[in-house]
Amino acid sequence: MRYAVLVTGPAGAGKSTFSTSFVTHLQASKRTGHLVNLDPAADTNSFEYAPVIDIRDLINLEDVMNELGYGPNGGLVYCFEYLLQNMDWLEEELGGFEDDYLIIDCPGQIELYTHHPFLPTLVRDLQRLGIRMCAVYLIESQFMEDRYKFFSGVLSAMSAMVNLEIPWINIMSKMDLVTPNSEDPSGGARNGLRGRKNIARYLDPDPMLLATSHGSQANPSNPRFHALNQAIVQLIEDHPLVSFLPLDLTNSDSLETVISHIDYTMQYGEDEEPKEPPDLDEGDFPDAME
Repeated sequence: MRYAVLVTGPAGAGKSTFSTSFVTHLQASKRTGHLVNLDPAADTNSFEYAPVIDIRDLINLEDVMNELGYGPNGGLVYCFEYLLQNMDWLEEELGGFEDDYLIIDCPGQIELYTHHPFLPTLVRDLQRLGIRMCAVYLIESQFMEDRYKFFSGVLSAMSAMVNLEIPWINIMSKMDLVTPNSEDPSGGARNGLRGRKNIARYLDPDPMLLATSHGSQANPSNPRFHALNQAIVQLIEDHPLVSFLPLDLTNSDSLETVISHIDYTMQYGEDEEPKEPPDLDEGDFPDAME
């Protein structure tokens, strides 16, 4: 059984750093993991591990922009359309990996996850090849600095979950920026120290963060804006699909917890056959009487 994790989320959320740490952890655990790059605009120097499969070997965003005159977003859409038209290339590249863990680093344009059909089509094609999949969606802890920005992230995660329809884990990355770190000379928490109760309201999104202003009564000065907030609150309360796992890559236990959830979500190893013990004879046992 092959396993694949789609690493998704907005630009700057730490997807590539998480993917690298994921591969490092698998190797340290004597498990076989490989990095797959699906970002046609990725910088070659951004990878600590060379991708075993790289979409840039098929098509490159810079070439598309130069030859067709597209902008970055239009060029990215063209690249994924081209990939779907050439799925035989990806199938051939995947053919050499059996019983392996593939970490698929995706681009940071969230429209690819929220409403374009490219990734859902890709997921169905990979599942047809017998690859068991799940996705992780990263947003960074800086989103907690602005409640409205945070809930836009919650809604984009919800939209992507509904669009892709595969097992899903949401991750709040860069938690070292909002929690104290005794090993950091500055004390850590560069985005402002937050208490455990305050963080919990974001990890399991509390809609009342949006309904009120800093814990006080809602501001009635803009009734349309307030009505929109109330509608979003009602949506999140009616469909509580989104919660986040905290990820602090400076803490190995934090990474281990996230990967354990991914393993459980994909039922990693559930289909493996038990290994037969080696044949033993009487000479393999010490004499109990000695």
